[in-house]
Amino acid sequence: MLKQDIIKYLEDFAPPGVAWEKDNVGLQIGSAKSELTNIFLTLELDQNSLKQALKKNCNFIFTHHPLIFQPINKLNFDSDEKSKLIRELVKNDITVYSSHTNFDFTIDGVSFELAKKIGLKNLSFLENALGNQFKLVVFIPLDSVEDVSRAVFTAGGGIIGQYEQCSFRTKGTGTFKGSNTSSPAVGSKGVFAQVSEIRLEVLIDSWKLDDVIGSMIKAHPYEEPAFDIYPLKNQNKNFGFGAVGELQHGMTSEEFLSHLLKSLGLNALRYSEGTHKKIRVVAVCGGSGSDLLSAAVRKKADAFVTADIKYHAFQEAAGKILFIDAGHYETEIHSLEVIRRKLEKFLSGSNDDNKVYKYNGSTNPVKFYHNLGAK
Repeated sequence: MLKQDIIKYLEDFAPPGVAWEKDNVGLQIGSAKSELTNIFLTLELDQNSLKQALKKNCNFIFTHHPLIFQPINKLNFDSDEKSKLIRELVKNDITVYSSHTNFDFTIDGVSFELAKKIGLKNLSFLENALGNQFKLVVFIPLDSVEDVSRAVFTAGGGIIGQYEQCSFRTKGTGTFKGSNTSSPAVGSKGVFAQVSEIRLEVLIDSWKLDDVIGSMIKAHPYEEPAFDIYPLKNQNKNFGFGAVGELQHGMTSEEFLSHLLKSLGLNALRYSEGTHKKIRVVAVCGGSGSDLLSAAVRKKADAFVTADIKYHAFQEAAGKILFIDAGHYETEIHSLEVIRRKLEKFLSGSNDDNKVYKYNGSTNPVKFYHNLGAK
């Protein structure tokens, strides 16, 4: 199996096109066309996790946090840690692939796994993505509708939530008159024609638009297909931010905080008090999600679990919602289990004997000092 097969599978799940526009996702270092030998998963790459990947004979490393985020101005192999990593990766022919905000914004991605980890049910996005879809409208002669629509669907058009091959079709009459140098598929050049046609309307995610249009034109019988593209402000049902769900049984604030510590394996967390009502509806966002505070309040969540919360955000939430900072690393690390499950299933389905390993150490730079003798 080639590494590009793994990359395609990962990108079908979490498309790079849905990522934050300033993010750097996808292939970081190495080749996608070389043979795969085992896969290593780590939230981010450092010297210790790389050593373990080498020990496990892995030549493909998946990270959530991109190894290369800012432009690299120089490679200093003597003193710069990232430069040293890059040297070792190139020397050992290792490919590094990162799925960052696209993994955050995907169903069953980072936030959904966090929600499942703390026992939430009936999950949905805390806030759906907006403005990243288009509607394609194309006019097709009756006997070619199925061929063109099949091409559009195969290229990724017509997906709404859990439904595929979604379209709307209206019958009408198309007119045209080709020039003396035209080659019309219907009628004759220089002669006015009226043809029964179908107006096909299909929803398309923005990152699939070029592929869908190319496939549509290739399948269309006309020399010059007529089509329109409309930008939309619709909520995207398949991509968004954070997650919200329900606990099976309501809890007091203290019970929920204790439950959170146990579920995520934490020793400490930060929070501001909410309404003191029972906690049943809970919003989550793995990593830095305090910007979604107002969305959590609108969803009538009793608690919101995220990370990197600033003082004034705690202030804003006080008395409205139990607002909890459970740590950036701590709210994202569990998401590697999603990737492990998916890749193991993919490899087993292809009768591939490569293995998937997850780093058994911690790359968390944040440490806690406990003064046990303090009173």
